[in-house]
Amino acid sequence: MNLIKPKKLKKSDTIGLLSVSGEIREPQRIEKAKEYFEKLGYNVVISPTTHEKNRYMAGSDEARLNALHSFFEDDSIDAIVCTRGGYGAIRLINDIDYDLVRRHPKIFAGYSDISALLAMFYKRTGLVTFHSPMANGDFGADEVDNFTEKSFFDFMITDVPFYKAQDGFKIYYEGIGEGVLWGGNLATINSLAGIDFVPDEKFILFIEDLNEPVYKIDKMLTQLWNIEKFRDNINGVVLGKFTDVDNKEFLDEFFVEFSQKLKKPMLDGFLISHETRKITLPVGIRVQLDSGCGVLKFLENSFV
Repeated sequence: MNLIKPKKLKKSDTIGLLSVSGEIREPQRIEKAKEYFEKLGYNVVISPTTHEKNRYMAGSDEARLNALHSFFEDDSIDAIVCTRGGYGAIRLINDIDYDLVRRHPKIFAGYSDISALLAMFYKRTGLVTFHSPMANGDFGADEVDNFTEKSFFDFMITDVPFYKAQDGFKIYYEGIGEGVLWGGNLATINSLAGIDFVPDEKFILFIEDLNEPVYKIDKMLTQLWNIEKFRDNINGVVLGKFTDVDNKEFLDEFFVEFSQKLKKPMLDGFLISHETRKITLPVGIRVQLDSGCGVLKFLENSFV
């Protein structure tokens, strides 16, 4: 894999707010995000799909694909921050011009349904992308969360060296593992099963989810485990938050059970979630996970 790293974000850069997944029900929030970035000294462009609707998506597949291609092809756009998740990204992955993405590398950021694009950009192009807050729910909020804001800009501007788990984190399996950092929303990653999407090298998996019952979390992670390449290459697990789960006791029991099959470092305690407070993570960078100390250390820079 020839890794492709984007340039760091700097003041006066142009940020493209891309709607490539679910419909935008409150476009005024995208305008708020635009104002937010502009006040910080950035230029902002908004994709036309922000104002389009096709059932539950931000326009037709063709419109969203064209918006994605045009944002990558436009070299005046330095970074792409997706507006929201929802659903729709997986409908595009077989038609994306990955050569175009490879020729025009830039920051590409989002989470939730956007996890499908983060995974496939890394798989098909080697581009380092970012699991990060988005325009609609984060930067377009009435008040941007200070922790989330700081994490985003610390990473995009200065490239942080490590993250430490929150106090009281749980060690499911103690150890040290290395590999590329890869993952995102569990349901979205799971939806890629059936195509070639798993990294070809050792990886540290990070996952989170929202409003999923324990049996579905069990089913999704088990389905991934049943993929031979996934089993062979997974080298550790970082658990984010599984918000509004139906039974926390059952979820903990399942993670204990899974860790005994994995027998690689596994812990929780990282602010990776659909909640207001969240960290920004690079996808595709080599990391070291020390579950005993609760530290995720980046072994290389995320940017050129």
